[in-house]
Amino acid sequence: MMLEKIPQVGNWYKTQDNQEFEVVAVDEDEEFIEIQYFGGEVDEFDFDSWATMGFTEIAPPEDWSGPFDDLEKDDLGYTDTNVPPENRSFSVEDFDKGD
Repeated sequence: MMLEKIPQVGNWYKTQDNQEFEVVAVDEDEEFIEIQYFGGEVDEFDFDSWATMGFTEIAPPEDWSGPFDDLEKDDLGYTDTNVPPENRSFSVEDFDKGD
């Protein structure tokens, strides 16, 4: 069976019970779709099963760290205080001269 719309690698979906997953591989010759749930588990569906599952396409989660068990807080890049916030650069005028 050929799907009406073949999912693209990198797209995110959720199941009817709100489990989020990403499509990580599509094999059109063998007609299967491999997915990875947010928690890291991997699964696959053939095209026929995918067509009947009723998945809803969603935006990617903001927290991308779900499948990674051994990350430290520093690995996320949130603790580097030497980097100015996005779209912000510092200039000499930002600092008090301390007259």
